[in-house]
Amino acid sequence: MMAWSVGRRGAALALGLALLASGSVGVAAQEGPRPLEIMDQFRLRSVGTPQVSPDGAWVAYSIGYTEYDKNRRRSRIWMQPFAGGEAIPMTMEGLSAGSPRWSPDGKWLSFSASRNDGETQVWALDRRGGEARQLTSVKQGIDGFAWSPDGKRLLLEITQEQLPWEAADTTDAEGEEDEEEDDDEDAPRPFVIDRLQFKRDYAGYLDRLRTHLYVWDLETEALTQLTEGDYDDGIGAWSPDGRQVAFVSNRTEEPDDNDNSDLWIVDVPPPASSRDEKRPIPTARRLTTNEGPDGSPVWSPDGRWIAYTRGTEPELIWYDVNEIAVIPAAGGEPRSLTASLDRNASSLRFGPDGRLWFILEDSGERHLARMRVDGRGLERVVTGERVVTGFHVGKGGQVVLGMSDATMPGEAFALDRRGPRRLTNVNDELLAGIRLGEVRNIQARSRDGTEVEGWVTLPPDYQEGRRYPTLLRIHGGPVSQYDWGFSFEAQLFAAHGYVVVRANPRGSSGYGQAFSAALFADWGNKDFEDVMAAVDHAIAAGYADPDRLGVGGWSYGGILTNYVITKTDRFQGAITGASEVFYRANYGHDHYQRHWVAELGLPWGETAENWDRISPFTYVENIVTPTLIMGGALDWNVPIINSEQLYQALKKLGRETVLVVYPGEHHGIGRLSFQKDRYERYLDWYDKYVKGTLAEPRADWDGALDRLGR
Repeated sequence: MMAWSVGRRGAALALGLALLASGSVGVAAQEGPRPLEIMDQFRLRSVGTPQVSPDGAWVAYSIGYTEYDKNRRRSRIWMQPFAGGEAIPMTMEGLSAGSPRWSPDGKWLSFSASRNDGETQVWALDRRGGEARQLTSVKQGIDGFAWSPDGKRLLLEITQEQLPWEAADTTDAEGEEDEEEDDDEDAPRPFVIDRLQFKRDYAGYLDRLRTHLYVWDLETEALTQLTEGDYDDGIGAWSPDGRQVAFVSNRTEEPDDNDNSDLWIVDVPPPASSRDEKRPIPTARRLTTNEGPDGSPVWSPDGRWIAYTRGTEPELIWYDVNEIAVIPAAGGEPRSLTASLDRNASSLRFGPDGRLWFILEDSGERHLARMRVDGRGLERVVTGERVVTGFHVGKGGQVVLGMSDATMPGEAFALDRRGPRRLTNVNDELLAGIRLGEVRNIQARSRDGTEVEGWVTLPPDYQEGRRYPTLLRIHGGPVSQYDWGFSFEAQLFAAHGYVVVRANPRGSSGYGQAFSAALFADWGNKDFEDVMAAVDHAIAAGYADPDRLGVGGWSYGGILTNYVITKTDRFQGAITGASEVFYRANYGHDHYQRHWVAELGLPWGETAENWDRISPFTYVENIVTPTLIMGGALDWNVPIINSEQLYQALKKLGRETVLVVYPGEHHGIGRLSFQKDRYERYLDWYDKYVKGTLAEPRADWDGALDRLGR
C-alpha cells in the first residue's frame, strides 16, 4: 500500500459542513477574522481517539469541552457513520463520559463515567437508542476496562479499597460494635510510610494500596480477582479465545527502585455461577525477562504471538528509546521488530490480517505504520507534516484515527484507499473567525554541528523583511518534543505580535537514542547550545529582532530557561514555570528519587558534586534577566521550593523578579481561572520587558491570589 502524505499546510479547513453532526458549538459570528485570544483555549474542543464498530459501519468518539463558569471540563460521546454523515449524540450534555468502547457484537456502546456523585463505573448504551445502563457496581470504582471476546465479561483494573491490615475486626471483646471507632471513622489518620517511593504528585503520600485485575460477569455480576500481591498490575489484554489475560507488572524485589516491568499471563477461571461464589486467585506466569520496561501487550488474532513495547537500556532511564518486540504467547525468546528504526513506537494494535499497526514518532511527525509479525514489510501508511494522536482498527480492517496539524486541532478521520478522510469538524466554526499565524519548519545548526529542528510561528499580519519581538519557548520533558500538532500557546503569542521559536534540543525524543541520551547527566549544556542556535537562525532569517528577545517554558522548559538566563544576558525577559533549580534540595522532596540517582549518583559523598555542577542555583548570581517565576503550591513533581529558592536569590541579588504561586495546584495548573491568569501574566511580562510597551496590565498583579479562584 502506498503511503499517504499530508503537506505542511494540511487540507483546507472544511467550513460549515457537519458542524452540528460533530457536536461543534461555536462563538458568535463576527465581522472578519480576529486574532486569537486567551479565552479561545476554553472554546476549543478536543476529539478523543475514535473507535470503529465491529461491523465497520459506525465510529464512536468523545468530544471534550469546557464550562468555564463552572470550572469544569466535560466529555460527551458521539456516534457517526464510517462513510460520513450526521453524527448522533449518545450521552447527555453536562454529564461527562469517556473511553467509548464497542461490545464485541456491536450492539452496545460502553463508556466510563461517574454519575450521581458516585465512583467511576462502566456504562453502556444500546446504539439503537435508550437510556444508559450501568454495567458495574464496584464500591471504589474502576480504573480501566476491556470487553471479553465473547462479550459476556469485562476485564477491570481496580485499586484496593483498603490495606490488608485495615480490615481488622472492630468489635469489642464481647462481640459488640465499637461505637467510638465508628464515630471517628471520618477523622484524618496519619500517613504511615514504609516504601522507597513514598510520594507522587497528585496522588500524595503513597501507601501500599495496589491496583489488580478482576473479571466482572455481566450476567451474575460476580467479581472474580485475577491478580494479587504487593505490586501493581495493569494494562490487561484478553487472549482471542478469552481464556487468558496478558498484563504488565513489576514484581522485582524492590519495584520502587527500578523500571523493570515484565509481561505476565494469567488464566481466566470459568464464569461464576452466582455473585457470591468465591474463586481462588489463579497463579500468573512470567512471560518476559528483559531488565528494562516491557509494556502494552497485544495478542495476534491467532493467539500465537504477543507484541509489546520494551526498553533495552534501562540505565538510560527516560532517554531509552522503546522498540516493538514479539514473543510466543506460550513462552520463548522475544524478537525485536523495530530496533533498526531507532525511533519510539507506541499504541500497538493487530489488524484482522495479522499485521501489526502502531504509531511511529519520527522527528516532528507521528506516523501511522504497520508491519508483519516477522518484522518485514514496514509501511508508513500515514505520513507528512501532521501528528497521528491515536487510532483503532476494526474487525473488518477499517481504520479510524485522530490527527492534528499546525493549523488544525485534533479531529477524527477514517482511512480510505485515497488516504485519511475527515469525519469531524468540531473547531471549524470557531477557527473560521480567527486569523492564525503561519508555521514554518526550520533546521538550525548547533555549535558542534548538530542539526536541530524547530518551528517558527509568525504573527498573522507578518510582513517579510520586518523584524519582530521574538519568544523562545522551550518544551518540557526533557524527553518529549515539539511537533507538527496544533499549538495554542504559540498561536496566542503570535496573535499578540510575537515571532515564536520552538526547538527540539538534545534530549528530545523524536531523533533517536543518541540524540536523546546526549543530555544524560549533562543538563544545560548541549540543549542550551541547541535552543540558542534556533534563536540565531531566526535572527539570521530576518524574523527576529535581536534586541527584543524573551524566553520561557514550563517544567523542563522552565529548567532549561534557568540555564539560559545563567549563561547569557541576550534575553530581555524570562518566565520560568514549575522549574527545578537547587537539585540536592529536591532529593526526598520531589518524586524522582530513582531517576536522580540513576543519572547523577547519590546526593552525598563522591557524587554530590554532580548535583551541584548542573544545578542552576550554583550560577544564580549570573542572572540579570527580569524573571517571572511561577508554580503550583502542591506540586510534588517539581516542588514549589525551587521557585521559592530562585525568587529569594534573585530578590536578594536585587534583580527584577516576581513569584506567582497558585494555591491548591499541582504540576499542571487545573483551575480554569488560574490558566487564564497564567496566560495574562505571560503576556504582561513579555510586553513589559520584551516589547517595552505594556500600558495596562491584563492580570491583577497587586490582588490577593485567593481572588483568582472566583
